[in-house]
Amino acid sequence: MRSLRLPYSLSISVCALLLLAACEDEQAAKEGKPYTGPLEEISNVQVLYSEGGLLKVKMKTPRQLKYQNNDRVYPKQVNIEFFGPDQQVVTTLRADSGRFMSDKNLYKVMGNVVVVNKQKNEELRTDELNWNPQTKKVYTEKRVNILLKNTGERLTGDGLDSNQDFSEYAIRNPKGVFRMESGGF
Repeated sequence: MRSLRLPYSLSISVCALLLLAACEDEQAAKEGKPYTGPLEEISNVQVLYSEGGLLKVKMKTPRQLKYQNNDRVYPKQVNIEFFGPDQQVVTTLRADSGRFMSDKNLYKVMGNVVVVNKQKNEELRTDELNWNPQTKKVYTEKRVNILLKNTGERLTGDGLDSNQDFSEYAIRNPKGVFRMESGGF
């Protein structure tokens, strides 16, 4: 096994940079600049939303950061399950990261977002989705791709509006190949 040795001058430079950064943080604190980092870090988070005693949404993520303004950041993978009235999982969602914006009461998930509606056997892919728990609506302005697994149809569009369990949705500026039953027109 080989060890890595830094030249003496480089070692001194690295130490000097670290010392300078520490002094800058200390100087900022002396000048009264407020701390803007997370106030709280939580691991292995599970958030449950219920209505009338029935579970509606379950979110799991490995890490949550909470800030002074009550915003929460989920820097690692976010997994969400949406439940139907029979308490069975209707839809699942996974994303690379997420965030809750307290002032807007809005959740946003970002990066490789995949939504699977188990009842309809449909899969949605996009870069970003927003969810308002108050209105129970999900939407995005980003490009969406939907695969209807039962028929093999692929739908695309530039935005989407949906209810929270994705059982009903409208694609903005839709494109795709659609099957029509005979006598349709």
